[in-house]
This record gives sequence, structure tokens and C-alpha cells, in this order.
Amino acid sequence: MKLAARVGQVTPSLTLAIDAQAKAMKRDGVDVLSFSVGEPDFETPSHIRAAAEMALAQGKTRYGPAAGEPRLREAIAQKLQRDNHLCYEAANIVVTNGGKHSLFNIMMALIEPGDEVIIPAPFWVSYPEMVKLAEGTPVMVQTTTESGFRITPDQLRAAITPKTKFLILNSPSNPTGMVYTPEEVRAIAQVIVEQDIWVISDEIYEKILYEGAQHLSIGSVSAAVFDRTIVSSGFAKTYAMTGWRVGFLAAPLPIIKAVETIQSHSTSNVCTFAQYGAIAAYESSQDCVKEMVAAFTERRQIMLEYLTSIPGFTCLAPTGAFYMYPNISKLGINSLDFCKGLLETQQVAAVPGVAFGTDDCIRLSYATSVENIHQGMERLAAYVRAIG
Repeated sequence: MKLAARVGQVTPSLTLAIDAQAKAMKRDGVDVLSFSVGEPDFETPSHIRAAAEMALAQGKTRYGPAAGEPRLREAIAQKLQRDNHLCYEAANIVVTNGGKHSLFNIMMALIEPGDEVIIPAPFWVSYPEMVKLAEGTPVMVQTTTESGFRITPDQLRAAITPKTKFLILNSPSNPTGMVYTPEEVRAIAQVIVEQDIWVISDEIYEKILYEGAQHLSIGSVSAAVFDRTIVSSGFAKTYAMTGWRVGFLAAPLPIIKAVETIQSHSTSNVCTFAQYGAIAAYESSQDCVKEMVAAFTERRQIMLEYLTSIPGFTCLAPTGAFYMYPNISKLGINSLDFCKGLLETQQVAAVPGVAFGTDDCIRLSYATSVENIHQGMERLAAYVRAIG
């Protein structure tokens, strides 16, 4: 049977492929240290698990509303009002099967053939593939280390054409860990309003910040940009709930209704009892988040010290998320070959930057133990010495 042409336009996730290879090697008894996947190594906090267990005991195992449990939609709206200064009501929220699903839904709801979507590079691997699946055209705008891997207002303005539908803004960023300053967010918001385009703000890492970095939701800048903003987020990174698959979108009502319709014919509702765990995440103490960020802060410093000491490496200090994105161009090897050799010879898994649109970098996640970081960075340094 002939496959649909759209499938041939999409590249499988290299991040997940490398993670699968590393896990297969582990099953075969190989001592692999993986820095490839963006998954906190902590257990989901106990009060969140307890809430889901209670929901199970109470029989919360039936079909639910396609847009999400009303109590969770209300909790998300209150969180966005309180933390992000975004005037969303519960009706402006749709609960999705993870943050990734929220983004896929919005692409399907908004993009028509030929529409252009501006994506700053480096970018999360799934952004351009989702755009292509929706028959849109991804427009990559390359950033630099000098700009802190952040798109400038002039770059954004120059990339906009009559076909531009929206910009995808990811801060804190995967893969770079960079955070747009409030001043930079305001400047981008001004361009959004001037040029009358939309912005999808992917804020999945908003609570993971370092060195006084501030997260400003672009929709809070002004009423005009709020009317052009769609927020995507979820519970996976902040609350170590990657396998729970609970995310959400916040947007104007017509968009929410469109996404709800799409979801009603694709996945129906999100796992019901998992949503009760998400309610507990937002309605309970946030001390668990502070504890995880404190651990990430320690791991970040250790990995950064290693990477900045390896000859041929240069690495900006991330101010958010849990990734390092060192530049390896001085080593004279592309990112894919570098990562293949690193996994084969030192049993260390990293993601080549080519997956994120920049072939002179690699991505390393420090969402793993301090012990693994020490061992992995020693192996990485040995590999660099060997190829040098």
C-alpha cells in the first residue's frame, strides 16, 4: 500500500531514536550513560501520585469531556492568571495528551497549505515536522551564540511575509536552555502586533530557571499581543510527570473550540485519573518544584565546569530548562558523527545538533544524577582527546 505523501516529508525524532538505541544497549548489559532525553530522573512527587491513586479508587476511570476535566481546566486558568498574568478563563483551556499533543492540535487547527511558520533555530525537533504534517512551510531563522541563541526583532521582522501565520517562541528553550529577557519578549511582542501575526508560546520549562533569570509570558505584555497569543504547556518537566501525558493549550475561544473538535475525533479525553494528579500538582505546595530546581542547579554547574574545560568545546551557560548545547566546530567533525562515535566508543548518549537545526553543536541533558554527570563527562573528555 502506498503511504501518504505527508509521511515522506517528516523526519523521525532523532532524540527518541538515540534514546531507544541507548536503552537497547543497556538491556544488552552495556554500561550506557544517557544524556539524550529531556526527562527528569525524579519520581513524580508523592502527593501527585496519591491524588491519582485516590481518583482510581473513586472510579475516575470513565470517559471524560474532550476538553478536559472541568476542575483541571479551572486550576490551569487560575495558575495562568496568578503566575503568568494571563486573563484566561476555564473555557479558554483545553487539556491535551502532553505538551507535544497540544502543539500538534494547534498546527492542525490553524495551518492551511502554504502557510508559513517562523521557527528560530536551534529548535525543538518536532516543531518543523508538525508544521509539515499540517501542510505548512517551516521558515527557519538561524540564531547565533552572540545573540544567546535568541531571535532578534529585526530577524523576525525580516522573516515575515504575507504567508506568515505565526511565530513559535520557546523560552526557556529546548535545546539551548536560553531564556528571553523580559525586554526581549516585549520587543518581539511589538513586532507580533505591528505585523499582525500570531505567536505560539511554548512555556513547558517556565519554572526551571537559574541565576535570577525571569520568565515573562508574551501574552501578558499587552492586550493586543494577548489577543494573538496561544500558550502551550504541560506538567511533564516541572513535576516529573513525563509518562502521565497531561498538557494544555490556552487560547481564544474559537481556537479552543476547534482544538476540542479535533481532539474529540482523535484521542477523545486525556486519561481521567491522570488529570486528577495534575490538579494536585497545581493546587498543592510547590516545594517539590523548588527541590527539583535546586538539584538541577547543582547538576548544571558541574556539567558546565566540565564542558568549558574540554579543549575544542565552547558552551554558553543555560539560564533555563536542563540542557547544555556546546559548540564542537573546532573539533572538525559534524554532530552526527561525533555522537555516533561517542556512543560506540565511550557508551555515552548525546543528541547531535543537526536534529535541532545546527550541525556544529550537540545537546546534553543534565536531568540525571550527579554521579552519572561526573562519569559521563570524564568519558566525553576522553573521547575528545582520542579524536583530537
